[in-house]
Amino acid sequence: MSIETASRILVVEDDASLARSVTTGLLDEGYAVVHAADGVEASGALREESWDLVILDWWLPGEDGLTLLARHRREGRDTPVLFLTARDAVGDRVAGLDAGADDYLCKPFAFDELLARVRALVRRRKAADEMALWFSDVRVDVVSRRAARDGRPLDLTTKELGLLVFFLKHKGEVLSRPRIYAQVWGEEYDFVSNTLDVHIKELRRKLESRGPRVIHTIRGRGYTLGDPPTSRE
Repeated sequence: MSIETASRILVVEDDASLARSVTTGLLDEGYAVVHAADGVEASGALREESWDLVILDWWLPGEDGLTLLARHRREGRDTPVLFLTARDAVGDRVAGLDAGADDYLCKPFAFDELLARVRALVRRRKAADEMALWFSDVRVDVVSRRAARDGRPLDLTTKELGLLVFFLKHKGEVLSRPRIYAQVWGEEYDFVSNTLDVHIKELRRKLESRGPRVIHTIRGRGYTLGDPPTSRE
């Protein structure tokens, strides 16, 4: 299997032998795989890193998989999750799916079936990403017009969303105030008014509540979205 950019998979499983088998099999298929052996380790990995897929056991030391998944969804994170568990009762499957799982596979299982489900969920994730504008962990779904950072939704006004979309479409470019104002407000820029700067300040505040600054001021020229430039405010 050839993957240009390896999809990142978090395997959360306390059975060392099974975890080793699944991890090795996925690595052989070209995926980038990290293993978490308990609920505490998994919770940290889910909060601190971005994943294309999580394979999650139900019974875990420290915190069970269902609790982890429910909190992950409450925080607004949309990472696909595949439950891999010995709990095969219909009620358990319903509980897992209701908590936010995207798929559910019971142990024992055939690795080929696991791999097929992994491929399907990763494809779905990549298709969703293709319908998005993004930089680093900042993302806007162009269909739903929803913005998120670090996998968590951002509560933006219409103008703030318009600004973010424009910045993302032109990431890395230095954008002058008149150009930004003309595109987002549809009007000629008023050099006396501070409307644009106020909106950018508020957009920055919301973005920076979830991570480092991504919208930078270029003195005398305007703004840019991207990595920190050499000279910025």
